[in-house]
Amino acid sequence: MEAECFPSEIEYCCSQNRTSSGAVVQYIIDSNLLVLLVVGRVNHSLVGRHRRLKQFVPEDFDRLVEVLTGADRILVTPNTLTEASNLLAYQRGPERARLSEELRRLIEREIEIVVPSVVAATRSEFRRLGLTDAALIEAASDERQLLTADLKLFRAALSSDARAAVYFRVANQG
Repeated sequence: MEAECFPSEIEYCCSQNRTSSGAVVQYIIDSNLLVLLVVGRVNHSLVGRHRRLKQFVPEDFDRLVEVLTGADRILVTPNTLTEASNLLAYQRGPERARLSEELRRLIEREIEIVVPSVVAATRSEFRRLGLTDAALIEAASDERQLLTADLKLFRAALSSDARAAVYFRVANQG
């Protein structure tokens, strides 16, 4: 299923949680949405205040949870987990330990998709977007749709063989 949505008309595009064959979608989420999910679960009011979530508002977290609720599973890659762990570490004080603990719980619950770096690096997107995004595009399929708030990644995924991406519009975007 090609979930072709554009930023100007995306309000709830992500509510399509079934593939063309009727199977429940599994979402692979990018690093920024993974950070949003972890921070929002720990402290809803920290969304938008965390150094790496300035573009988000608490309602973005609520909408992300709504989108993911209808999905079968959240999928992650080792690359996105590493990036999310590093981005979460920017938080100081007692919240930092709570964020790490929530990420650890998420790692235990969700499915990790491993894309060998040598495979991701052979993709044309690798040069423009880097290893993490190339691995996400490689992992995407009809049953495993990429959910991203990164417009460059979204467009690259739609242009790729997989063509399985959903753009998560951030409330602060114009």
